[in-house]
Amino acid sequence: MEVKEILRNLRENNNLTQEQMAERLNVTRQAVSRWENGETQPNTDMLKTISKEFGVSINTLLGSPQTLFCQCCGMPLQDDSMISHEPDGAFNEDYCKWCYADGKFAYKTKDSLLDFLVAHMPNPENQPEAQRRATFDAHLSMLKHWR
Repeated sequence: MEVKEILRNLRENNNLTQEQMAERLNVTRQAVSRWENGETQPNTDMLKTISKEFGVSINTLLGSPQTLFCQCCGMPLQDDSMISHEPDGAFNEDYCKWCYADGKFAYKTKDSLLDFLVAHMPNPENQPEAQRRATFDAHLSMLKHWR
């Protein structure tokens, strides 16, 4: 779906006219109309405002152009309900809500996350704990949070 369709759907799903949406975002009705017609797109600051105002990630507003992964645990962030939030309510698209919430990380060290993974992830091949830990460590080491 294109940005213009996403913005129109967002407005319509919230039962807003273009004028009402413009008022919520402190822009003109014409700006909303141009977005919905595809003549222009909201700039980065406006995307952040729309994201916060309507509880939708910027990735979703842009038509999910990329698959997001938690940069702490590596989990795919398949929809907005899995994405973490900052204390002010803004989305933090780098982390899942289980690794990062309200400005705090759940796992203070990579070892604490590795302990959790070894204890809770399935082990269908009955690999030894040391081998599983090394595999998880190799994957985590590629993520931004643990580099």
